[in-house]
Amino acid sequence: MMLDSLIDRQSVLANLKSPNKKQLLHELSQAMATRVAIDHRVIFETLLKREKLGSTGIGQGIAIPHGKVPSIARVYGLFARLAQPVDFDSVDGQPVDLVFVLLAPEHAGADHLKALAKISRILRDPGVVAKLRGTDDAEGLYAILTEPAANPNVSAA
Repeated sequence: MMLDSLIDRQSVLANLKSPNKKQLLHELSQAMATRVAIDHRVIFETLLKREKLGSTGIGQGIAIPHGKVPSIARVYGLFARLAQPVDFDSVDGQPVDLVFVLLAPEHAGADHLKALAKISRILRDPGVVAKLRGTDDAEGLYAILTEPAANPNVSAA
């Protein structure tokens, strides 16, 4: 699975400003709603419901909020680099500045899990994360996320 199957240039946001986690999820829901053509409130409620189960802040300044929405046909992603980190109740207690939102149809069990695993692998790569944090424009962020080094055909052991 390549990330360019989940995101396109319009689904990468640079220097997003949000004062807190809830507002961040709201803004990301609005951005995602234009991409998947459903009401942003459905997305927002889906993401909030998932966060109540436990934070999707995976540590090291990274969060992967995700959920399943019945009215979409495939898995969609949206990436945001924040202008200022926000508290996200992450597992390591660190604020978040890199966020990858993932939405999947309700029936997409395996595809959803594969996408989550792929995103997690990429965002745990210190080289990729350093490049993302050093880039201020959406075009550059998109290039980093979709470059072959971030999307190897065979993962190293």
